[in-house]
Amino acid sequence: MRSKVVATAAQAVADVADGASLAVGGFGLSGVPNVLIQAVHEAGASGLSVVSNNCGAMDSGLAVLLAAGRIARVTGSYIGANKEFARQYLSGELEVELIPQGTLAERLRAGGAGIPAFYTPAGVGTQVADGGLPWRYDGTGGVALASPPKEVREFDGTEYVLERGIRTDFALVRAWKGDRHGNLVFNKSARNFNPLAAMAGRVTVAEVEELVEPGVLDPDAVHLPGVFVQRVVALTPEQAAEKMIERRTVSAPSARGTVSL
Repeated sequence: MRSKVVATAAQAVADVADGASLAVGGFGLSGVPNVLIQAVHEAGASGLSVVSNNCGAMDSGLAVLLAAGRIARVTGSYIGANKEFARQYLSGELEVELIPQGTLAERLRAGGAGIPAFYTPAGVGTQVADGGLPWRYDGTGGVALASPPKEVREFDGTEYVLERGIRTDFALVRAWKGDRHGNLVFNKSARNFNPLAAMAGRVTVAEVEELVEPGVLDPDAVHLPGVFVQRVVALTPEQAAEKMIERRTVSAPSARGTVSL
């Protein structure tokens, strides 16, 4: 099998064109493919449609592309404290499809598994199923574009809404370890949406903190097989070590001789 390693992040995303769709891994600041996102930013692609749990935080991750006005549409489940995301959405600059987090995860997985659609009870009886969620505002408080209604069917006395699988032109993910064939291992919470996003991309690019030779990874430890990955970029030690913390929750050490409860 040929090596999938690409020399630089710039080369790995060079064919991401204006208007491309991207599935991007990460949750908050954990497991975000920052190096690849920065490479897309430097390449200048715009009008992008992004599928990701959230759209960056603390001016990092997808927030870099968002602040530059490169993103036209976001499919996600969380805005959080990203004020620029909220501003662009409410001003009508950005189209946003907000969906339940579990539904987003399954839509990505289904798309990658070749499943065009599936039924789920999540959202039944709400605007998720009935339609009317604001996808784009007109800048004056009105709704310029709303979500359409979805098919609802009953199975064994329970109603379910039909959701479509998601496929994107590209996927950008970050892994802890990877080999030259694209087999990936993710570290703890950084696993989050990364395997699912990788499955959904027609061309998946993975930045890996540690590149190993084929055969080094225990097959039972592989979280995502290389069949889903087309390009691998090895990070430098400095890039691999750079991990931001969104909120520090470590308490001050107790005074000597006291017990913390």
